[in-house]
Amino acid sequence: MADGINGLLTQLGSGGPPLIGVSCLADGADQIFARAVLNRGGSLEAVVPADEYRDGLPENARAEYDELFARAVVVHRCVHRESTAEAHMDASRVMVDGADHLIAVWDGEPARAYGGTADVVQYAREEGVPVSVVWPAGAHRD
Repeated sequence: MADGINGLLTQLGSGGPPLIGVSCLADGADQIFARAVLNRGGSLEAVVPADEYRDGLPENARAEYDELFARAVVVHRCVHRESTAEAHMDASRVMVDGADHLIAVWDGEPARAYGGTADVVQYAREEGVPVSVVWPAGAHRD
């Protein structure tokens, strides 16, 4: 996954404006993406879906979340208190609305619940934001 994200960042970033990554910093792909942006000298913007968002992350992902969050140059906060599917979709809209391009780690399957990757990709496409999909060979959903 990291190789696919890095490859896309290389393609998208060559000769263009400074790299700015926007992420909710969730465990897994979000944190891998954010780290890749920072490792390339880019800037990071964090989107916080809800006041209780961090508490809902797996405990083993919170230290990385805290480190990446501390490095964010801009923080966008949604108005939700609870970390619900609606809050996550609202945060995804904030990300897409501020993006020139969406990198989606996605298997191409429908979302399991509202606000899943398929919904975010659909929203980006409806808004005219280009989408690149990364799905490593042999990967599977948990």
